[in-house]
Amino acid sequence: MTTNEAELTEPVDLCNGSGLLDPGARGWSRTPLHRCNLRGGFGRTKRWDYWAVLAGDLVMSSTYSNVDYLGIVDVWWADLATGRSGGRGVTLPLPRGRLRLPERPGTEPLRFSSRRLTVEMLDDAGGTTLRADWSEHDGTPGRLEARVELPPGHESLNVVIPWSDRTFQFTSKHQARPARGELVVGDVVHRFGEDVPAWGVLDVGRGRWPYRTNWNWGGGAGEGSAGHVVGLQLGGRWTVGTGATENGVIVDGRLTKVGVELEWSYSWDEPTGEWNVRAPDGSIDVVLHALHDKHSRTEIGVMGMEVHQVFGRWSGSVRTDDGLTVTFDDLLGFAEECRARW
Repeated sequence: MTTNEAELTEPVDLCNGSGLLDPGARGWSRTPLHRCNLRGGFGRTKRWDYWAVLAGDLVMSSTYSNVDYLGIVDVWWADLATGRSGGRGVTLPLPRGRLRLPERPGTEPLRFSSRRLTVEMLDDAGGTTLRADWSEHDGTPGRLEARVELPPGHESLNVVIPWSDRTFQFTSKHQARPARGELVVGDVVHRFGEDVPAWGVLDVGRGRWPYRTNWNWGGGAGEGSAGHVVGLQLGGRWTVGTGATENGVIVDGRLTKVGVELEWSYSWDEPTGEWNVRAPDGSIDVVLHALHDKHSRTEIGVMGMEVHQVFGRWSGSVRTDDGLTVTFDDLLGFAEECRARW
């Protein structure tokens, strides 16, 4: 069934004066327009900024999150050619004011520093600078310096997913943003964005969640047929029944919003197999050939989360609003399933 989501073009508050979802906040936009004025609701409120950089055989990510009773800051990397991976994470019980994320994402610097990990996410009009320094678990020093550009007119997918007036999520998904920089682990230096094209991915989350939630998320970027640059933004499970989706494709910086649930086919028990994702009308028909599984499982009291996030290369085709079909067979990207109690 096709959704009937309104396209928003003016700034709007996420919540009304009672802390419930403002009816005017429902819908989607091509740039972030929501002020996420969340108040109260301790234990259900979740805020995060997640960045990833996709560069040839190299993938990197960094998370800055506060889910009320727990804070997580991390940096992670993997070399898909060798299978090597590393990074560092810090978990903070009851972080409260220690991990603050602004109501308008991207309007304040995000900084965290501890003995083994330092992370910075610094936004300006032209893009975002990501910095991290850490100690690997064997003591090897690591450093990431990345610049993710925001080209003029480059669009993103911003949408409110409304389970109810009390539980809802604003998500801002950015794909196919050009990136450059370097990852240094010990004596090994990986440079990206010059000879090796690199792309930034951003997932902003601000909202109030049900206790149990499962979701799919996938993305990727690269050059397709006729030189078109393609960004994939694929979602599933958590949006079913809400009347909204987080699905779309970005071709040459222009978003095509896909207002239907996608069909996902893969094996939880064999995550490094193929992940097939398709729109019922064929406007998205892609398969991820997985190379690396970033599997994690967390159990902390009432909170539990297990994720298979796989990285590899997408092949297939997408169709835009104006009827352009772009094919590709080597888009670096990822797909995941998460099963959460949080």
